[in-house]
Amino acid sequence: MKYLSTRGFPQKKSFCDILLEGLAPDGGLYLPEHYPHIDAEELKKLESLFFQEGYASLAFHLLKLFIDDIPSEDLKELCDKTYTKAVFGTEEIAPVRVLHEGLFIQALSNGPTLAFKDMAMQLLGNLFEYELNRKNQELNILGATSGDTGSAAEYAMRGKKGIRVFMTSPKGRMSPFQQAQMFSLLDANIFNIAIEGVFDDCQDIVKAVSNDLPFKKLLKIGTVNSINWARLLAQVVYYFAGYFQAKKLSPKTHISFAVPSGNFGNVCAAHVARMMGLPIHQLIVATNENNVLDEFFKTGIYRVRSSQDTHETSSPSMDISKASNFERFIFDLLDRDGALTNKLFSTDIDAQGFFDLSADPRFQAIRHKFGFTSGSSTHQNRLETIKDVYTKYQEIVDPHTADGLKVAKTCAVEDEVVVVLETALPIKFAATITEALGIEPSRPKSFEGIESLPKRVVEMPADLQQVKDFLLENVK
Repeated sequence: MKYLSTRGFPQKKSFCDILLEGLAPDGGLYLPEHYPHIDAEELKKLESLFFQEGYASLAFHLLKLFIDDIPSEDLKELCDKTYTKAVFGTEEIAPVRVLHEGLFIQALSNGPTLAFKDMAMQLLGNLFEYELNRKNQELNILGATSGDTGSAAEYAMRGKKGIRVFMTSPKGRMSPFQQAQMFSLLDANIFNIAIEGVFDDCQDIVKAVSNDLPFKKLLKIGTVNSINWARLLAQVVYYFAGYFQAKKLSPKTHISFAVPSGNFGNVCAAHVARMMGLPIHQLIVATNENNVLDEFFKTGIYRVRSSQDTHETSSPSMDISKASNFERFIFDLLDRDGALTNKLFSTDIDAQGFFDLSADPRFQAIRHKFGFTSGSSTHQNRLETIKDVYTKYQEIVDPHTADGLKVAKTCAVEDEVVVVLETALPIKFAATITEALGIEPSRPKSFEGIESLPKRVVEMPADLQQVKDFLLENVK
């Protein structure tokens, strides 16, 4: 299996090459040359395997379709090491539960940082350590987070041999719990940088560093953001696991997924699963007030927002107006035309701030061919949904999951089960839960008093050179 860039870079690479690289040299994102196809018979075998042998075995059988430069026995060992009850709290790893007959929730937030990012980041940490040890190399990870990627990456990489993590985040834009999770880590290989701006400013800095090829090579810089294909690949697995569980729990004809989405990585993994042959009926993209993606799926116009026009909301992990992973889907939508994808993302957006595919017949067929639909949610919607779920089902959901639930209800069709992805535990957003319900959600004992722990973080403006200088000072 070889990997190519969404922007047409001619060189094709192996999985382990792109694992440590991040962006392609032309600024594009890596995708496999083709998606392995799983037919109905093989799907039945995977379903049986999942229920008999568990999540780690399912992960191994799916990942090996994309990874042929890590020996099978080593890859299996990495999956077995990653997906354990000790790490994720349950034998099922990503269990599905029923709210009512047409609405299910898949729990993806039982890992070390209480957010779905752990599902991929724990594997990524083990893959990095394995490959760096095999090559006797070091890696300096530069990342950007709107809330959960940062802590998931830092918890996965802390203490790992040969790895340093430099994580940028928008100053004051994350919840107090999210900030405390990251900034209280005092490990020598963890560096937190609070940027005066929004998430998109952080992401722009990460991309600019990745596109400075001499600097990237000098400092051996990689990424853990979902622009890294390995992370997105790991996320594909829980859609198969979720589908199999939903199928077992319901006699309904169709199974769909509603995915709270800001950077498009999570739902892009669902797109990959569907392209592989998993018969997902609808891919429901749920946004908050930063509704760039919802606007595209409704109109065909992808219009990025400025920092000033990016709203600060009560589902802050989705406060994103430049969805990095969206480029992967557009590449597939445009029949993998690298030149056109490059024009849209590196010329049209830079020149006019948007691109328009509304007249393209491929956009007109988007729902039929790819299954995408979308909707958005507001602060009031979140409060109402949190209250409604608590009143009817005695469950507390976090604001992002509430966005998914609200949009799922508006997009669901007859004879369909919608599986909403639970992206974080409520304690990470206690203020919104308290506003909705008048009570504070419970927190795991391991996180009691986390907000009062000593913190280590450096603040700086959204200045590329200052971030580069900080990297140079701290890479020894």
